[in-house]
Amino acid sequence: MEALSALVARLPADFPAALFVVLHIAPHSPSALPRILSRASALPAVHPEDGEVFRPGHIYIAPPDHHLLIDGDRVAVKKGPRENRFRPSVDALFRSAAYTHGAGVIGVVLSGLLDDGTSGLWTIKRLGGTALVQDPAEALFDPMPRSALQHVQIDAVLPASEIAGRLVRLVQAPRPEAPAPGLTGEERERLRAEVPIAAKDSAYRLGIMALGKLSPFTCPECQGVLVQVEEGTLTRFRCHTGHAYTADALLADLTEATEAQAYQVIRGLEETALLLRQLSGRFEETGEPQTARAFLEQACRAERRTETLRSVIFQNEPLSEEKLEATVQRD
Repeated sequence: MEALSALVARLPADFPAALFVVLHIAPHSPSALPRILSRASALPAVHPEDGEVFRPGHIYIAPPDHHLLIDGDRVAVKKGPRENRFRPSVDALFRSAAYTHGAGVIGVVLSGLLDDGTSGLWTIKRLGGTALVQDPAEALFDPMPRSALQHVQIDAVLPASEIAGRLVRLVQAPRPEAPAPGLTGEERERLRAEVPIAAKDSAYRLGIMALGKLSPFTCPECQGVLVQVEEGTLTRFRCHTGHAYTADALLADLTEATEAQAYQVIRGLEETALLLRQLSGRFEETGEPQTARAFLEQACRAERRTETLRSVIFQNEPLSEEKLEATVQRD
């Protein structure tokens, strides 16, 4: 929020381009972001309607729990599959912009966790667009800018307060004549499928399973098979229902899921122990002490197993590339 406010505050009222913003917020909470950015900027900020024609000098913000996509001269507001566990997805926005407007797109990655935005920014650059990144040294959360710098050829690294000035100069300058690297045939086919997937189309029907190699991993969200795709030095995964993950987001989700799954096992063991103790009491009441003791012993064994699992949970830690890199640096 701080970086975004600092950026839009310095844009002039006659800014001759449209801005599109994705910020991860709670899916079921009302969003005050249009009001906040309208106060911070000379440009009006809104949550657009699906199919609305966008105009220069306006800020269009993804509504909670909806992807914001660009389709020609209109915005699309859709509830397609989540990417990196989030909807809206900045990658989905970037891809749709690059797909429809090519070299006319400027992608900006600001402060944020994990590596959201890197994949979409890579697509923008491959199709001739411009990539700007907030200086990680001043970002409140630097993983997103650092990931973009690691995997994408960035045009400029700037403090948030200086990005607006660069945007003004870029939109006023003619487009560069140098040809973009472009996409391979396989990459273009994948992009042609991934843009409508974010707009709720069927990933399976669009042939996503043939646009990457099958991986040994399953989707944490739906348990579907994940195909692995490579974008330069970045590895991503997508399942046949449409959910998408970078390797870093998949690692974080899998390690977090370990705790949830362990608690499910603990619940089962504790319910087993409760039932065994209840049955033990009944056998005691009916004068069968030997059977009662056998049931009680089994209950105690189940309870000991829960303690073992609890110790495993306390030692479990959600992982990410950022955490692992920090560990290596400390060592």
